[in-house]
Amino acid sequence: MSDTKETNSKVVKSEAEWRHQLTPEQYQVAREAATERAFTGQYWNTKDAGTYHCVCCGEPLFDSETKFDSGTGWPSFYQAVKEGSVATETDSSYGMARTEAKCAKCDAHLGHVFEDGPAPTGLRFCMNSAALDLKKSKEEDLKQK
Repeated sequence: MSDTKETNSKVVKSEAEWRHQLTPEQYQVAREAATERAFTGQYWNTKDAGTYHCVCCGEPLFDSETKFDSGTGWPSFYQAVKEGSVATETDSSYGMARTEAKCAKCDAHLGHVFEDGPAPTGLRFCMNSAALDLKKSKEEDLKQK
């Protein structure tokens, strides 16, 4: 029997279920708000076309069309795939105020949002690769074969 619940379209699982589903790194980042080291994540330099989904619940979060090289060593996007897919809240850890980005469906920690991104939004969603799962577009899959 599973403890997984969906309440008001929220995905809620027990800590044990998250630990079973995720790798240790994914769990630390997505469920405990850790940060992977710069230039080490799977997607920081990826240029493949597709949609980036939440590693925890599969919710679509970012389109590769909005990904850009921010020079930070983390995958960066200038907007979410749709309004409301990424939630934000103030993060006061480490003695500074930042805007944390979370999956709106399961509250997974994704990274942080900064106001130094490119047009048209001026935002930089600086995400952890460990919190994302890239689903390549069909064209990209055909190119790889």
